[in-house]
Amino acid sequence: MTKEDILNHASTPLWASPIPTTEHIFRNRDHMYILYKTDPDALRIAVPEPLELPEEPLVRFEMMRMPDTTGYGDYTECGLAIPVLFNGQMGEYLHMMYLDNFEATASGREAHGYPKKPGHPRYFLDDNTLVGTLDYGRSEPLRVATATMTYKYYPLTKEQAMAQLTEPIYMLNMIPGYDDKPRVCELNVVRNKPENIRLIEAWAGNARLQMFDHVNCPMNDLPVREIVSCSHIIADMKLSAPEVIYDYLGEGN
Repeated sequence: MTKEDILNHASTPLWASPIPTTEHIFRNRDHMYILYKTDPDALRIAVPEPLELPEEPLVRFEMMRMPDTTGYGDYTECGLAIPVLFNGQMGEYLHMMYLDNFEATASGREAHGYPKKPGHPRYFLDDNTLVGTLDYGRSEPLRVATATMTYKYYPLTKEQAMAQLTEPIYMLNMIPGYDDKPRVCELNVVRNKPENIRLIEAWAGNARLQMFDHVNCPMNDLPVREIVSCSHIIADMKLSAPEVIYDYLGEGN
């Protein structure tokens, strides 16, 4: 295999890379978002410079069901995102994400910088209740989060739903070197374009969220103080590629 052949591959193993060389298109991507207030001191520890926090100490709990995704197939994801400011523009910083699909986990981390780890999320409709759970562990998984939301109570406008789906997404891309120091340490942004999203339906309602302490899945380090709002959004969408906006090893931007 020549050097040129090697460089045409995205990742090892070369003959069975977990990173598909395809556009990331999601059909019937189902989101449950619960926005809540948390401890402001905990947020200040969690959010990296140069991102800044707004006045309200907010966190967004996310459940996402991806039943039909190019390259990855069928999987579920659970995570926390933190509303932030960058150069005065609102967006959200991805704090942690847990998935049940290795290819989506490896590709998201290696190729884009999404903060993904393996976990056991479930997202389903139980009678009249939308339910999202996250368990963590292998031999005896422990419950980390349980979220419930009323099912299709109040319709959201297209503008309200699209605003949530097109907010800038910030994340750290860190790749270690062989000396235990970062070889890559960048702040990325993903800006999903409205023309790449087909909104199917969007709803608001009431929600509850419980989170439990776990040292390797520390969601509850950003504890729930008060639920602010919730939404249930279903859409087809194509993800945009990340852009580097700050280099921690260089001069930044």
